Amino acid sequence: MYKYKSTMMKYGWIILLSGLLSLANCGSKEKKVKEIIRPVRAITVYATGGERMRTFSGTTKAGQEAKLSFKVPGTISRIHVKVGDTVNANDLIAQLDAKDYRLVVQQTEAALDRAKANELSARSSYDRVRGMYENQNASKSDLETARAAYESARASLRSTGKQLELARLKVGYARLYAPVKGSIASVLKEVNENVAAGMPVVLLTSGKKLEVEVSIPEILISLVKEGQKADVKVDALPGKTLSGIIIEVGVSPIGGGAAYPVTVRIEETPPELRSGMSAEVSVRLASSGKEERIVVPSVAVGEDRSGRFVFTVKPLDDTFGTIARKDVETGDITSEGLEILSGLSDGDMVVTAGISRIKPGQKVKLPAKAKGPGKKEKQE
Repeated sequence: MYKYKSTMMKYGWIILLSGLLSLANCGSKEKKVKEIIRPVRAITVYATGGERMRTFSGTTKAGQEAKLSFKVPGTISRIHVKVGDTVNANDLIAQLDAKDYRLVVQQTEAALDRAKANELSARSSYDRVRGMYENQNASKSDLETARAAYESARASLRSTGKQLELARLKVGYARLYAPVKGSIASVLKEVNENVAAGMPVVLLTSGKKLEVEVSIPEILISLVKEGQKADVKVDALPGKTLSGIIIEVGVSPIGGGAAYPVTVRIEETPPELRSGMSAEVSVRLASSGKEERIVVPSVAVGEDRSGRFVFTVKPLDDTFGTIARKDVETGDITSEGLEILSGLSDGDMVVTAGISRIKPGQKVKLPAKAKGPGKKEKQE
C-alpha cells in the first residue's frame, strides 16, 4: 500500500511538472508572436470652396545658397573659414594639396619643350626638302613626306600646349574662392579629408532678403499664385508679423508625394532673423466655389449597418499611426471624388486603400508618400 501511494505521488509530480512546462512553452510561444503592423495609403483632406486664411510651416533660408566645391579631386590641406564668417567675393575659402598637380605641370612643360624641338626640326627638314624639290633634286613623294612630318609636329605642339594649359588650370582649381559676398552657413569637410570633384565643402548663403519654403497639398496648390501676399511669423520673433510675397510655385511634388514646394520672400528682413529658423506662412486662398466641401476618393468610403464611414489615421510619429472610424454624410459624386458633407475636418488623414483589412484602434505604418504634406498645416 505504501509503495502504491509512493508511485502515485511520483506520477502526480511528473504530470504537474509536464503541465507547468507546457504552460511555460505556450507563454514563450505567445511572446514570440509579434504584432503585425499593416502599411496603409492615406491622403490629407482639406475643405475647398469659399475663402479662408491657411497657415503652413516652413524654414527660413537665404535668398541664395551655394554649396561650394572643388573642380578637381584631392586632399584638403587648409580651410580658411569657419561657420558664421562673412566673406567677400574672391576670398580664399579652402585649398587642396596641389603637389601632384604641380608635378603634372612640370612634366607637361618638359613635354612641350620636346614638342617645340620636334616642330623646329620638322619645319627645318620640310624647308630643306622643299628647296631641293624646287631645284628638282627631290621627288614629290619626299616633299609630301616632309610636309606630313611637319604638320604632325605642329599638331603635337598645339596638343601639348593645351595639356599644359589644362594642367595649370588644375593647379588653380585646387584653391576654392567665394563667388559672391555672403556668410558661411556650414563647413562640411575637414582638413586632411579626401574629396571628389564636385563634393560640397562649405555652404555659402548670400542675399539680403530671406525666404521661407513651405509644402502645400495638391488639393490647394491650384489656388496659389506667384505674386500673392503672405504673412510670415517666426518663432524667434514672437508677436511680430512680417510681410511676404510668393515668388515660386512648384510644378512637381516633393519626393513623389502629394505636396508641392512654394517659396515666399520676406520683404523686410529684421537683423535678428537668420537662415534656418522655424517660420509659419499664412496665405489667403479662395476658390470659385461658394460653399466649402471636402472631397475624398470614393474607394475611401465604406458602408455597414451603422451607415457610411471612413477610416482616418492619427499619426503617432513620422512613421506610425492609429486607425479611427468616422461616420460621414456623403453628397454628390464629382469628377474629383465623393463629397463629404459632414464627419470630416480640415487636415484629417483619410485611408484610401485596404479599408476592409483594418479596424479602429489598429496600429498602422504610414508610407513615405502618404504622410500628407510633410510639414504641419493649420487653419486660422
